[in-house]
Amino acid sequence: MEQIERDLQTLDASKDSWARLSVERKIALLEGLKRSIHAVAPQWVERAAQAKGLKPNSPLAGEEWISGPWAVLYALNRYLRTLRGIAARGVSPVPTPRVRPDGRSVVDVFPRTIYDRVLLNGISAQVWMQRGVEPEDVAREAARLYSLAQPEGRVCLVLGAGNIASIPPLDVLYKLLADGSVCMLKMNPVNDYLGPVFEQAFKGFVDAGYVRFAYGGADAGAYLCAHDLVGEIHITGSEATHKAIVAEAGTSKRITSELGNVSPTIVIPGPWSDDDLAFQAENIATQKAHNAGFNCIAAQVLVLPKAWKLSGTLHGRVVDVFEGMEQRPEYYPGAAQRRTRLTPGRTQLRTTAHVDPAQTDNPAFNTEAFCGVLACVELPGGIEEYTRTAVAFANERLHGTLGVNLVVHPATMKTYPSLIDEAISHLHYGCVAVNGWTGIGYFITETPWGGYPGHTPENAGSGIGVVHNSYLLARTEKSVVHAPFAPFPRSVRSGQFSLLPRPPWFVTNAMQAEIGRALCDFEVSPSPGRALRIASLAMRG
Repeated sequence: MEQIERDLQTLDASKDSWARLSVERKIALLEGLKRSIHAVAPQWVERAAQAKGLKPNSPLAGEEWISGPWAVLYALNRYLRTLRGIAARGVSPVPTPRVRPDGRSVVDVFPRTIYDRVLLNGISAQVWMQRGVEPEDVAREAARLYSLAQPEGRVCLVLGAGNIASIPPLDVLYKLLADGSVCMLKMNPVNDYLGPVFEQAFKGFVDAGYVRFAYGGADAGAYLCAHDLVGEIHITGSEATHKAIVAEAGTSKRITSELGNVSPTIVIPGPWSDDDLAFQAENIATQKAHNAGFNCIAAQVLVLPKAWKLSGTLHGRVVDVFEGMEQRPEYYPGAAQRRTRLTPGRTQLRTTAHVDPAQTDNPAFNTEAFCGVLACVELPGGIEEYTRTAVAFANERLHGTLGVNLVVHPATMKTYPSLIDEAISHLHYGCVAVNGWTGIGYFITETPWGGYPGHTPENAGSGIGVVHNSYLLARTEKSVVHAPFAPFPRSVRSGQFSLLPRPPWFVTNAMQAEIGRALCDFEVSPSPGRALRIASLAMRG
């Protein structure tokens, strides 16, 4: 623990310096970090792909490009946009809010640039503020740290996640930039092989005394949590781990967290074609199978309308995607045991299981699977009764509030606009994805990422506070992400015109590795030529 002790002393000595560092100096450090992330990206992806057991030259390496270095590079550019706005005008460049009919303020955070519209055409994202936040409050309360004359710094312990490689650096960036805290990043033993890569990337911050790294098991984590120099803690993990940290650290330290949930995917009945069934099966399968199911917002419960004649067909198409995709090992500890608990006697690594929604004690509803099992439930009623029942089921019966997916045909949206808006409004989740995956809300850093507000250290649920949130908004309630129901060119016929083909994060996209690398190149040096290359690769996916 001697090295940890020295590193904490260094961070403590530098904490006020970082909190009071000029915006211009912070911009320069972030620009250097961007170049360093791009330089280590190939090594980063290679290590992660090998550790997760991907086949050589597997298209699934695209997951590591997109959810690894690209996610961090994307975030850096959005934080830089905010800091440059603060440097120029003294406030975060928050888009002008609008007011919903129910009185809530909403900020349309994506798309904002021509490249947003070209590269992710058809994707949009809004941030809904908590009730009582007026439009004029939004910009005034954003980026509060940068309005303080002499802010006091703190040492934040960031307990890194072991699944998605961008989570630890993104958590560090948010604590640095939103809270003004210097950071000790404790690597998770599952992916501590990335520690040297991160240390190389963050060298500018390390040399300045603003970031340090720690390794080891539970003993090192406990030592850090209880240390007097650690003023706050951020964890991405499980609710059980959160409780253990609260017990170790006591109540004097601020603890923020992202703790996952039992993510539902709610399918609304409609006039789906055979092509719609095939595409949405890929969408739903991706929500479960991305990163082999080891995601905090991996789909865990597929909610289907019992009266819809296509429910069985859609379920069968999802199974077909599972069976046809490249198989990969359960690299995350405990996965086999969790899978056996959910599906006793089965051996498939990715499988579906029908569950009676009346079984309130079924583990599929109350514990995060963190494996390849997708539970399926059918709920009764016509479209209006079913939709309201499904929303209540998700809110009241499933554990956690991090993310929920809603799949609805454009014709159904047009016929029942109030019903769909009501569903989005009433879903008590930190991210609601309509026709996409809540993973988009993770990748797009403009949206805050965290559980629905209201949790406490004693009842943490899906966590306390948010990360990402590149506009540094305060008092957010949820983000809402919309994606096209159909890919280009079928999107033209569906009534939702979009140029987005099969998304690069789909597990069925054969070009995702090439697209992921090209996205990284674009973020470090945007140009029309690089955007055109991405578009060309995407059309072949």
